[in-house]
Amino acid sequence: MEIVLAAPRGFCAGVNMAVTSLELAIKHFGLPIYVYHEIVHNQYVVKTFQAKGAVFVDDLLEIPEGATVLFSAHGVSPEIRRVAKQRGLFAIDATCPLVTKVHLEAIKYAKAGYTIILIGHEGHDEVIGTMGEAPQAIVLVEDENDVDRLDYPPDSKLAYLTQTTLSVDDANRIIGRLRQRFPWIESPPKEDICYATQNRQEAVRLLSEEADVVLVLGSQNSSNSQRLRELGIEQGRRAHLIDDADDIDPEWFAPQDRVLVTAGASAPESVVQATIDWLVEKYGASVREESVRKEEVLFPLPKPLREFAKAERSRAASQG
Repeated sequence: MEIVLAAPRGFCAGVNMAVTSLELAIKHFGLPIYVYHEIVHNQYVVKTFQAKGAVFVDDLLEIPEGATVLFSAHGVSPEIRRVAKQRGLFAIDATCPLVTKVHLEAIKYAKAGYTIILIGHEGHDEVIGTMGEAPQAIVLVEDENDVDRLDYPPDSKLAYLTQTTLSVDDANRIIGRLRQRFPWIESPPKEDICYATQNRQEAVRLLSEEADVVLVLGSQNSSNSQRLRELGIEQGRRAHLIDDADDIDPEWFAPQDRVLVTAGASAPESVVQATIDWLVEKYGASVREESVRKEEVLFPLPKPLREFAKAERSRAASQG
């Protein structure tokens, strides 16, 4: 067996910023630290922080007044911010800047009197937050059939936005249908699907050509991880989405298979390495890493944590 380890894979800049923010918040402010929704859509990450004492909630009313809350990488609606302020919560905003970009675009278009067609998955935390910015102006579509049900006259002001973690191919198909039906529809100057989502999909598309099996590390509720699995299937490969090596079924493999291993943008490298170790031990697999693109993106930490992070780095440097 040969393992082809895809790069880039795993944590993106937004997830890395959010996870680091929660680690620092626990150190700096002490427990309990409350997190509104999952910090990122990955069960391993969530369980790790629960073990450290973080409390994840789906309703701000579960948080005692005056406590510290961290908003997840997926972003929140203005209503959530209002309730947090009303309850006197100290809020640390770990929203991915690329999600914030989509929020600002929604606000801009809504103020200009546009109807906004949001391409995304109903119920996803990011979509809920974006729609909350301009609920009266946004219409959600999930596929081309949803587009076909829309009816707007040629003089209507239309614009589209997308969830940041979509399949590039799926989004392009829906955008193509929108432009076909409404040629005057406007869009942001820069696309919304994030660089990391695109890069991981590109790696699977290119590297799966020489693979028999595609293993994607990520959780079932991770949109970008699901897209990687689906892309592997579309490429004609046996593709599986797993949280960790415990989810592997040996029936998936033949001893001489070439296995492409990648990870969604919210999956930590530790679960990738544990999966590789399992395959090496079970099948004597060799490993080679194939990089299709370099990533050097970094996002700043939320303001309440920047000085503490700087002090932590200085302390580590003096001890190192």
